[in-house]
Amino acid sequence: MTNKKLAIHHKPGSFSEKWIEYCECNNISYKIVNCYHTDILKHLQDCDGLMWHWYHSDYKAIRFARQLIYSIEHSGKKVFPDSKTCWHFDDKVGQKYLLESIGAPLVNTHVFYDKNEALAWADSASYPKVFKLRGGAGSLNVKLVKTKSEASKLIHKAFGKGFNLFARQEKIIDRWQKFKRNKNCDTFLALLRGLALFVYPGLSVDSRYSVKEKGYVYFQDFIPANSHDIRVIVIGTRAFAIKRMVREGGFKASGSGMIIHDNSQIPIECIKLAFVMNGQLKSQCTAFDFVFDNGIIKLLEISYGFSAQGYFDCPGYWDEKLVWHNGKFTSEFFMIEDFIKSTTQDLAGQG
Repeated sequence: MTNKKLAIHHKPGSFSEKWIEYCECNNISYKIVNCYHTDILKHLQDCDGLMWHWYHSDYKAIRFARQLIYSIEHSGKKVFPDSKTCWHFDDKVGQKYLLESIGAPLVNTHVFYDKNEALAWADSASYPKVFKLRGGAGSLNVKLVKTKSEASKLIHKAFGKGFNLFARQEKIIDRWQKFKRNKNCDTFLALLRGLALFVYPGLSVDSRYSVKEKGYVYFQDFIPANSHDIRVIVIGTRAFAIKRMVREGGFKASGSGMIIHDNSQIPIECIKLAFVMNGQLKSQCTAFDFVFDNGIIKLLEISYGFSAQGYFDCPGYWDEKLVWHNGKFTSEFFMIEDFIKSTTQDLAGQG
């Protein structure tokens, strides 16, 4: 990659740590940039592309990340994630339309923008249903709705005072569950921080500047008898997967922290379907969350972002021909290898 330079927005704990490590180990020219800088486009002028792992929980990134990425692409430079990969990130409403457009086996999803229409639907719907806000990861902002009365209350709130995207009570419960599973200093401090933010919500910048979720309501059909889900991540021509168990007494596998990495427990049909859909989406990186409805694969949602450390123990990966490759890997290296290849192919085409 002679005479090429990558721009990387660095945030500790994000994909960027391994991207930088890859550049250092392979003598790839790069520079650290700040995507929040008002002159970010000027700072990218001497670079061939930008890599930025932006988060759903970053109120600043939510405001402008998609617009910046589109603008950089418009200038002729490559970006990871690109628009096709991330425009629907942390937007379950957007995903509904996108996944329906490609014929994905999406769990039946119902979105309403009118209170009376939503109430009429709730009056005739069967229960339980799953209520979700359009944003939030790790099972936050997701509720099991068991009755018409519960659905009606949520609908009135959705078209009234609305919902906080960063739900304080749910975050405390989530951190308490993580502490119970893995009692250490980090989980204990996280729990204490959660309690402090619950008592003093103004301490949270994200909470202070987040906008209320209102003016729409989103429900999915509940698929019963699932003790787990299957998460498949496709990066280019590689796929790896985990089996996530549902907590006792719960209904959600996402955020449970109960992970099985044994590839023999991953249905190959899920891998095949993930490759097909990723090709339809033309995405650089997609995580697919699958459940089963009487043996039939159903898709819950998708995302470009994931916690890489949750996949360190994967014993290998599949290629696009569904051939298994045994051995540990670094998922972030897959991303940057594909990204460098894409910028090289562009230059070759220009030549």
